[in-house]
Amino acid sequence: MSDVSDVSDVIIVGGGASGLSLAQRLVANGSPTVTLVEAPDGPLRPPERTWCYWDADTDELDEAVGASWSRLRIHDADGGVITVDPSPLRYRMLRSTAYEHWVHSRLAGSPAARVVRATVDAVRDTPGGAAVECTAPDGRTLTLHARHVFDSRPLPALPPARTHLLQHFRGWFVRTDTDRFDPAVADLMDFRVPQPRHGLAFGYVLPLAPGHALVEYTEFSRAPLTRAAYESALGHYCREILKLGAFTVETAEQGVIPMTDARFPRRIGPAVSRIGTAGGATRPATGYTFAAVQRQSLAIAAALRDGRALAPRPHARRVLAMDAILLRALDTGRIDGPGFFTGLFRRVPPERLLRFLDGRTSLREEWGIGLRTPVGPMLRTAVELPFLPRRTHPVPRIKESHR
Repeated sequence: MSDVSDVSDVIIVGGGASGLSLAQRLVANGSPTVTLVEAPDGPLRPPERTWCYWDADTDELDEAVGASWSRLRIHDADGGVITVDPSPLRYRMLRSTAYEHWVHSRLAGSPAARVVRATVDAVRDTPGGAAVECTAPDGRTLTLHARHVFDSRPLPALPPARTHLLQHFRGWFVRTDTDRFDPAVADLMDFRVPQPRHGLAFGYVLPLAPGHALVEYTEFSRAPLTRAAYESALGHYCREILKLGAFTVETAEQGVIPMTDARFPRRIGPAVSRIGTAGGATRPATGYTFAAVQRQSLAIAAALRDGRALAPRPHARRVLAMDAILLRALDTGRIDGPGFFTGLFRRVPPERLLRFLDGRTSLREEWGIGLRTPVGPMLRTAVELPFLPRRTHPVPRIKESHR
């Protein structure tokens, strides 16, 4: 076994959404040398995932986007339907494999970038930078050095939090024998599914063609389900609520996303920063991550250009404060989850609401949205939050957010 030493200006650990996004952004900005370290083929390499976000009618990711929708639909628990057009925003879906190919093609065209397939064993500070110790697929030891390291690996333990919920889901890519879906409309939340005793549950449908869609069952609660329970819930949703008739399940995906008011550390050493979910990019109250990762990558590229290296905060402090209140109110049962979210879609202009869910609204807009929520329970929760202790929670089996 030999030891190989190598030097770059920037090393990015992890080839998920955050690592790929940062690598692409640094190359697009003409940054110094960049090394992206991805897990080799095998059990450490995650299966294909789905990521979603909303943006204006066109953006630079069009080549990788697999589908998009100009209208969104919400079903309340009583069967009422709310259909909104958030123009100029569109809801966009991309698959991780397509996004990886898109990013890799851009890295391959830059002499300053490269991809290394290896298992990262340790990241440690060194004089003037950091070292990433890896094991290559053939067993060689690689020691990579850089001035700056951005680590997207899952945390070994979640930071202490006052509230800790999970967004956990299982989805089927289904094909139906007859046309059952409207490809122009995505069902963002369908609350007609049976609700759990604690938290909330909803269906989620992204039509890809009249007879093809991603159908998911999602819960916000304290613990994930067994695979059998997800399969039962999905089967009930497809057959009894969506009434799909005969259908075939082509593939499945499953994940767990932390919904917590924990304070995620962005720096773990003078030259090492965390990015992605590990760096707090997941929006606590919604689970959406991909859009925040794009903003974080842009900000990091700008910071490096200006001689700074700390990964910027993915979400504003006031956004995190609002999310902490909402998570606590949901966890205590003070507000009804399905009623809360359907109420927002009924009362708030859709484009403004999506910007709010993405953390891109002004203080004045957020004040107006807050007045359209259950004010009493939210105020009571806001008053008690500062007095609640932060406790540690076990780490769920986290797959990067598809939202």
